Amino acid sequence: MQTLKMVPTRVRVTSILKRAIYSGEYKSGQELSLTAIAEQLGISRTPVREAFQTLAAEGLITLRMSKGAIVNKIDQKFIQDTFEMRILLESTAAYKAAEKGLKDADTYIARLKDMEGRLDSIDDKSYEELNQSVHMAIWEAADNQKLTTYLMELWNGPSTGHAIPEEQKHYRLSTEEHIQILENIRDHQPQAAKEAMERHIRHSEDNVLAYLGRKDS
Repeated sequence: MQTLKMVPTRVRVTSILKRAIYSGEYKSGQELSLTAIAEQLGISRTPVREAFQTLAAEGLITLRMSKGAIVNKIDQKFIQDTFEMRILLESTAAYKAAEKGLKDADTYIARLKDMEGRLDSIDDKSYEELNQSVHMAIWEAADNQKLTTYLMELWNGPSTGHAIPEEQKHYRLSTEEHIQILENIRDHQPQAAKEAMERHIRHSEDNVLAYLGRKDS
């Protein structure tokens, strides 16, 4: 039985913290406690420490000697720069995956279609796990470890939560986009897969920027 591919714990923690910062749950100037976050997530401090280091390298937080961190101010240019890199790299991954093939494409498509039919009752965790698994499968199919490593560093997970008032609407659109991307990859249509992935990431960017605009107004 095919199992879901999951990104490493440190990457999942990084994506959780990124979304909290992007959405305004963690505000500019707020202090983050490594220990408190580890306890909240029910994990050891090691992946949280690694996530802090990644976020600091990206300019999202400033590390403190007390093993905590301060959230930096995030503006529109920062978001645009981040998503520009995701678009460039992830659309390339989709292109390469379509060239090389993804053996589990039909299995993922079937899972997505099943989820699409019961989105009204789907829980956030199930949606996020399948979302992660689809993206990671595409990265692996591209067969370039450097590309996968860079994409993991940029990964911010689904752009849901505070940034999306109509969360179910976002889930539905995102699921439809995932299906389209995978169908293009399965059918060995590199350019179509690349363009579908670019549209998908741009929608995520639009969601984050829309919230940022409301927050700053």
